[in-house]
Amino acid sequence: MIPTRQHLELLAPAKNADFGIEAINHGADAVYIGGPAFGARAQAGNEVADIERLARHAHRYGARVLVALNTILHDAELDGAEALIRQVYEAGADALIVQDMGLLELDLPPIQLHASTQTDIRHPEKARFLQDVGFSQIVLAREMSLTEIRKVAAVTDCALEFFVHGALCVAFSGQCYISHAHTGRSANRGECSQACRLPYDLEDQDGHLVTGNRHLLSMKDNDQSANLRALADAGISSFKIEGRYKDIGYVKNVTAHYRTLLDQLLEDAPDYRRSSSGRCTFLFTPQPEKTFNRGATDYFVNGRQGDIGAFDSPKHVGEPVGSILRIDPQRRSFELSSAVELHNGDGLSFYDRKGELIGLRINRAEKLGDDFRVHTADAVPADLRPGSGVFRNHDHAFERLMDKKTAERRIAVDLHLTDDADGLVLQVTDEDGFSAQARLPHPLEAAQNAERARSALHDGLAKLGATIFSARSIRLDLATPWFVPAAALNGLRRDAIERLEAARLAGLPRPPRRAAVEPPAPYPQTELSYLANVLNERARSFYRRHGVTLIEDAYEANQVLDDASLMITKHCLRYSFNLCPKEVKGIRPDPMTLVNGKERLTLRFDCKRCEMHVIGRLRPAVLDAVPQPVRFHAQAPAALRAGR
Repeated sequence: MIPTRQHLELLAPAKNADFGIEAINHGADAVYIGGPAFGARAQAGNEVADIERLARHAHRYGARVLVALNTILHDAELDGAEALIRQVYEAGADALIVQDMGLLELDLPPIQLHASTQTDIRHPEKARFLQDVGFSQIVLAREMSLTEIRKVAAVTDCALEFFVHGALCVAFSGQCYISHAHTGRSANRGECSQACRLPYDLEDQDGHLVTGNRHLLSMKDNDQSANLRALADAGISSFKIEGRYKDIGYVKNVTAHYRTLLDQLLEDAPDYRRSSSGRCTFLFTPQPEKTFNRGATDYFVNGRQGDIGAFDSPKHVGEPVGSILRIDPQRRSFELSSAVELHNGDGLSFYDRKGELIGLRINRAEKLGDDFRVHTADAVPADLRPGSGVFRNHDHAFERLMDKKTAERRIAVDLHLTDDADGLVLQVTDEDGFSAQARLPHPLEAAQNAERARSALHDGLAKLGATIFSARSIRLDLATPWFVPAAALNGLRRDAIERLEAARLAGLPRPPRRAAVEPPAPYPQTELSYLANVLNERARSFYRRHGVTLIEDAYEANQVLDDASLMITKHCLRYSFNLCPKEVKGIRPDPMTLVNGKERLTLRFDCKRCEMHVIGRLRPAVLDAVPQPVRFHAQAPAALRAGR
């Protein structure tokens, strides 16, 4: 058996079943999707019947469907979560992505468990513990370097998953409480209010302004395109794309981009293997810069570096176009130099005098030699002036292309037609070695034109366009070229392909849940603070069983009333503004302050760990509110079978 880590998996997001199906068609080896409740993207839920539909499509290619159930749960929610888990398992889900350890204390079906990034896996001891309690796959913190990943890989043999593309949470995942503290909307319960994307002033310890009105907690987007081989060699086997809120163009474009890169990696490094079947043909050129992004960074994979923040704007700025040459006096059009071809319907953006990103839409674009005249539907904004730099953040032609069919994924098969005394026998064998056979008991009649008959048999067997297969080879081993009616040959081919699909599904069973080691592995710590996110009694029982003696309630229990770390980040504003004590002699790691309106957040710096803590406290309105558990009502099996 090939070791798990030699199978490289491309894991794509699915906002819904249709998005997941397109992700599979564009080369994903697995997709992750939210169920009806308890997922860390509260607005990306799906009915169980939709998960079943997605699983049917994915399993045809040997691809997996992972269901995100990665919030922390109240005691009153555990029964509903258990019922939901059973339903998604019966619907065909291959694994659960979870954060709450209380789920491990329930009576679960034999479904694989994946540890969510919210479990905050940064150290080898935590990773090994999660493996020992039964996790088959663990999602490492986005902030980890290659060196740190290698240390985890050295002590584990479960699959290691890592985000390679998309939006970055500035805080260590699972260690962010600012949304709950300010709004009562918990990031750990799927309702983040994204305070990290707000503008802030930064003051030093004496109250002096360091910088003003900038998005100082907003990171550029993750892009590990250049690091896939290094990540694989370090031990990563599942390459995850962020984006369960993103549109279909993003899913298609980014999935196709990483499929192309991973296919090249697999070609160059034969020790690695694909995780699912089929090869993709793309009807467009993947260009990830065309879809929503805040600029690109590979974050901390190659060590700490500058310029990881999207401080100027948390929006999609777009690709540089050129600069304004002149503006019509009536401000209905302008001329600009452009390095790209502009189209009617394109979206442009620019920064105004206050540094805010402003957007406008092209009504009509006229080519003027090497430049363009742009007519806008609305008046040209006053802050747009000659010399202003312009970006394109919506390529209308590209987006229209994304709305069409953009990929095909097919599994290669070899077809072998033979004859015997009873008629014809068709053997089909796919690229994975699965095989099926169909017979056509039919009186054999020698063809009058042998060459034409062989050609008709060959062409008839090759007609696989309505299936997920493509003919890699067709072999005719016949005593003589027989005349076979087209309808009969088509029926033989369809029968063989249907049997092959059945053989594939039977031969690719869902892997079972990993057994926990006995006696129970000890947790690396004996005391847990609110940072462990323990919100229910089952989770407390889990940790006690693994040797923890002191367990604080999760921050969402509203028991931490004093100042506390609302965010813990590897991103450091002292480093960003050349005020790092490790880099500049004579600088002290004194506190700083983030200011947004009346809100003041203290920044404290743990230079030993190279971490920044954003300090604040619960607002009174949050304390006064009574949290309402999510109620999940089990779906009737009959409704599930009916696909309603």
